[in-house]
Amino acid sequence: MTYLRGEIDDAEFIRRDVSLWRDHGRLVKKEAVERILDEIPFMPGAEDCVKTLASHGIKTAIVSAGLDFLAQRVAESLGIDYVQANGIKTDRRGRLTGEGEVVVRLTNKEENVRALSKQAKIPLHHCVSIGNSCFDIPMFEVAGLGVAFDPEDVCVRTAADYVVERKDLRDVLSLLRPYLMVTS
Repeated sequence: MTYLRGEIDDAEFIRRDVSLWRDHGRLVKKEAVERILDEIPFMPGAEDCVKTLASHGIKTAIVSAGLDFLAQRVAESLGIDYVQANGIKTDRRGRLTGEGEVVVRLTNKEENVRALSKQAKIPLHHCVSIGNSCFDIPMFEVAGLGVAFDPEDVCVRTAADYVVERKDLRDVLSLLRPYLMVTS
């Protein structure tokens, strides 16, 4: 709550969060966290959605205020083109130091969407942002289309151009089909 009230910044939030990841009083190794995160299943329909978008020449990206190694795993497994997420620093033995690298500020994800749009040379009005919380609204505001996916909050539901109620990314794909160009 301290973070959400703006009393601490993103770096301090990461520091406090990581400080809880201990084993016998010591910060854990990054490998241990990765093993736990590797158990998280993909969202239903994720593979179909990304594969279909790629087959139509659509670039995909993850913008997450979460952990980069989880976002990277998802991106590598599914073939997602770009990833921007926060990092956690380790010492030379792979143990977490308690420090992080802020790449995506939770309350300013639109900065990352703008940067990715520029990097990929895709106009913002051709971008689609998909999110589920009020923190995703700034992404909706800069993108051409905002999709609330299995929304957590009323605010994101109201701010989105479209709402997908079911937790299945094939529903997002169905929504985007009219925008897909036929490629050879």
